[in-house]
Amino acid sequence: MRLVAAIICFALAAVMIGFGIAQRTVFAQADEVSRAVSVTSDAPVTVIDGTALTALPGSQTLTVRGDDKVFTAYGRTSDVLAWVGKASHNLVSMDAESGQLISTLVRGTDATVPDPNGSDLWLDQYLREKQVVLTVGVPADVSFVVVADGTKPAPADISLAWPVDNSTPWSGTLIIGGAVALLAGLILLLLAISHMRKSRGPRRRTQKMPRVPRKPLYKPSRKAIEKPVSGRRALMPIRVAGPLVVIGLTGALALSGCSIVATPAAEATVTANPSASTDGTAPVSIAPAATVRQVQRIIGEISKVTAGADTAKDATLLATRLDGAALELRVANYAIRNADASVTALPPIPSGPVKLTLPQQTDTWPRTILAVVQDDKDPTVPPVAIFLNQADARSNYRASYVIALEPSRGIPDVAPAAVGAPRLALDSPLLKLSPTAAALAYADILETDSGSKSFADFDGTSDSLRAAVGLAKKKEVRAALPTTASVAFGHAIGPAEAIALATNDAGAIVAVHLYESTTVVPVEAGAAVNPAGQVKALSGLAISTKGVVATYGDQLLFYVPPAGSDAKIILLGYSQGLVKAREIA
Repeated sequence: MRLVAAIICFALAAVMIGFGIAQRTVFAQADEVSRAVSVTSDAPVTVIDGTALTALPGSQTLTVRGDDKVFTAYGRTSDVLAWVGKASHNLVSMDAESGQLISTLVRGTDATVPDPNGSDLWLDQYLREKQVVLTVGVPADVSFVVVADGTKPAPADISLAWPVDNSTPWSGTLIIGGAVALLAGLILLLLAISHMRKSRGPRRRTQKMPRVPRKPLYKPSRKAIEKPVSGRRALMPIRVAGPLVVIGLTGALALSGCSIVATPAAEATVTANPSASTDGTAPVSIAPAATVRQVQRIIGEISKVTAGADTAKDATLLATRLDGAALELRVANYAIRNADASVTALPPIPSGPVKLTLPQQTDTWPRTILAVVQDDKDPTVPPVAIFLNQADARSNYRASYVIALEPSRGIPDVAPAAVGAPRLALDSPLLKLSPTAAALAYADILETDSGSKSFADFDGTSDSLRAAVGLAKKKEVRAALPTTASVAFGHAIGPAEAIALATNDAGAIVAVHLYESTTVVPVEAGAAVNPAGQVKALSGLAISTKGVVATYGDQLLFYVPPAGSDAKIILLGYSQGLVKAREIA
């Protein structure tokens, strides 16, 4: 019986191991599903729609091949289409019936598009020679743009691939089970061989002719008649063989209960929008203008360009990344440094890390972002609040305000970067004071201090600008002038547009541009004014009998509480410098 059981175990092992290996070889499925399309039009750009990317579950592997350079980038679908604008383009989508990629030519009025490389609009971008292969996991509202150089036809060959679960969970179990059965068979075989050797092997018995029964000489008594064996001893041979038979039957039943099921190919599914309501209407939700990763990259580029422009005193280069009040102040510094080499450059714009990102909630243009950057390499440098503006989809962000924060001040609670904040209208009634009114009220405090009607509306603690240019400082300037001249101070709203982004408490973070002027004129006949320092360098005047007007640009950052609040307006930071100097006409 041991030999029979060993044979059964060998057969069972062969079947189980064979099926286990077959699942990984002969019956194995492909590990991905791929779809390809060849674009035949001469359009300069191709858009791969997000619904095609997410037509099948799992990460997406995109392969784009072209004859020369291949540029691919991805961003929100609305942003991608806004960048494409009126240009003719190929739209790659997934056909719902055939499950294949299709390319549709969308005719436009423009035959070319700008070079997309380096655009701030992209979440990420890739530029390669002849082929781009990348694996991403983007949602349905994100699309890819494919361009050669903006003038040539877009790369033609596009394919998408999605992973397929071709795992064989029973394969390992079958192989291990087969190995166990094989080992059991070997053990039983060795036991059978050992048993046969101990019993000297199987014996051939000689059959003898049966003898003719003889009549007994006497009649045996009833007690002498031997009774047949009964009870447990009679069943012993069956019990010895029983376990072996049970083992064989159990293995056979286990084998018959296992079936090889091929994993079906992944079906095309479109993930439902989790934010959609059950009645089919989606709630109103406006995405933020940019992500934290985008803002970090943008700030890095602005820092790099500004550093190069500061070194070369190149206003043209600077204008590619700065505008508004920030550009005006730095260009004036270039002019002053050209005239007077002893004047130092303005502090550089840190490249990061970005400590706070507050993008505007919008899907249109222009767009605004507030970023607070801290230079970790130099802890003595105060954090800088930078307001970024993007005029349209094809323009890069530019810094319109670069404001050093007060060391003792912090930014009020704002929404996370993934949510963003609305940009408030400049005449919004939701604030205690409008941005323009707040700037003018603060300028009045700088000139009259407690004599201003708005003095009680502002928090004067830890306000270093009041100490630098406030009423006390203005009195010092007036006292230092000779009796042959007089000085007058004034203020006005600067040309840079004010910005207000909402805070969590219904207030706002407000950036405003204020002009402060200092006018010095002679008051006696024959008297003259002798400009000095930066005023002399910027105006080019050594002496004037008419008088000189020096204009200082103030970039002010306020926290303005909501209307009806008892809280005070707080100056969060400022940047100030001479921007104009001229002789009175």
